[in-house]
Parts: sequence; structure tokens; C-alpha cells
Amino acid sequence: MCKRFLGVDTSNYRTSAAIFESDTLCWVNEGELLTVPAGAIGLRQSDALFQHTVRLHEKIGALPRGPVCAVGVSTRPRAVEGSYMPCFLAGESAARSAAHLLSVPLFPCSHQQGHIAAAALSAGRLALLDAHFLAWHLSGGTTELLLVRPGEDGLPDCACIGGTTDLSAGQLVDRAGAALGLSFPSGAALDRLALDAAPEKGAKPRVTDGYFSLSGMQNQVESRVRKKEPPAQIARFTLETVASAVWEATRQARRQYPYPVLCAGGVMASEILRARFAEQENIFFAEPRLSGDNAVGVAVLAARQYERTEN
Repeated sequence: MCKRFLGVDTSNYRTSAAIFESDTLCWVNEGELLTVPAGAIGLRQSDALFQHTVRLHEKIGALPRGPVCAVGVSTRPRAVEGSYMPCFLAGESAARSAAHLLSVPLFPCSHQQGHIAAAALSAGRLALLDAHFLAWHLSGGTTELLLVRPGEDGLPDCACIGGTTDLSAGQLVDRAGAALGLSFPSGAALDRLALDAAPEKGAKPRVTDGYFSLSGMQNQVESRVRKKEPPAQIARFTLETVASAVWEATRQARRQYPYPVLCAGGVMASEILRARFAEQENIFFAEPRLSGDNAVGVAVLAARQYERTEN
């Protein structure tokens, strides 16, 4: 019998629901970006929660019908004390109700853990979840280099060992995009624009013990916009700057932790960033569909936890 698992994720950017089949590793994800007013660079949590409430049933309803063994749901941004965003309440409410009515287990996880599992699946490296590895989580609100180990609860145990000390990579990308008149979120459009630019090294933020600051880079981007430099060149500068910081932080971390590196999060879908890592060994990327917010990783973790309880 096919083992099917339902995953639900209601992040600050996208409503997602997914089915994952643990025996075939096949998946279906139904997701939709939240609507952000023109010129804005984000949503209030109350607006995000409302949009999830309106849309989530549509995403679940678009999934293939059939029984599920368990339901997984992301209930908070990260698996650390105090991590909380109201937008995840929409997904948790729906998931708890579904699990109760279906008489199946519910397995909560964090949004970050879901990103890592989705990236591992997409990269064909699910075995990493049973080992030690490094993982980048680069998204709209997070820029963290993580030391990941198998947790006692069957979920990835993530300890932050590097990343930004202020502005996240996604925030820099979205603010650059806004300055250039791109819609929010700006990552994909900025990447396409950057690919049309001449080679550009970007800035090299100072990286100390794996940590760096990007707030000064925003000032440089805005200065170039005021000088009316070509938009493609500004886009290239922005992404190459992020790539430089991420690569140097990775290099420093691997001196102490010589492990494979898994790259997750929407910013990691950038071709500019991927090119910087292309010739390095044991660095793995998710395909673009599973780099950004999705519910597939949440369903994968539900499957793994369910199978632990069955053994």
C-alpha cells in the first residue's frame, strides 16, 4: 500500500499544501504567493493570516485524493525558544482538524526544518538527514548557516554557526528589487535581470567566524540607484555581494566542520549564487521549485516521524 503524507505550510510569503509518497519519493505541491500591495516589501501578520485562511482550503482541495498516514505542519519559523509568527496558526489549525477527523497522527515541525528536508529530497540526499552536515537557509527573513544533526525527535537539530547579524539576504534582495521597481518578492526577477549584466564582482562584506553584516550593502545599492546606474548591473552587484558573503562564511565554517553543505531557501534558487558554488565538492542545491517556501519538506518529515513510531 502506498504511504502518503499530507504537509501544510503557511509562511509569511506563501500558502502551501503537499502530498508526499514515502515509498516512491513522489510529491505534489500546491502553493500560491500571498498578495502584496504594489510598492510594498512585505505584509502585516494580520493580513498574511487572513490570506492563508482564505486560500489554504483551495490548496488542499487541489491535491490528489486518497488516504494519508499522517499530517505534518510547520508551526513556527525555527525550532528555537521564542520563535513565533501568527501566520503559522492558519496552517496549524487546518492540520490539527484534518488529523483529528482522519484519525491519523499529527507531526509538527518548524518552517526551517521543512526547508532543509525539501532541499535534501530535491538534491537526492535524504540520507543527509541521518548524518551531520551544514545547511544554508537563505530566505526573505532568514540568513543562517546551520550545523545540522539528527535530533532525538527524528527532526533535524539545527544550531546556527554563521549568517547575517542584521539584514537578511532576502531583505537585501527585496529592497534592491523595490528600488528598481520590481514586484515583491523580488528574488526571481532580480536574478533574471542580473543575468543580463556584465560580470560584476560585487562588494565583499567582512566575514568573521562565519558572521557578516549586509546593512551597509543596502546603502551601496541605494547609492547606485540614485546615480542611475543600469538596473541589470545593480541587480548583479546585489546578488554577487550576497554570494561573496555566503561563500566566505561557508569556507570558514568548513575549517571546523568539514561536512557536506545543503543549500535551502528561496534566495538559494539564484543562478548567480549557484554559480559561485558550482565547482566546489559536496555542496548540494534543491531544484528551484523546492528552494522557495513549500509544504513538501514538512510532509517528508511527517513521513520520517511516522516511520519511526511504526518501527
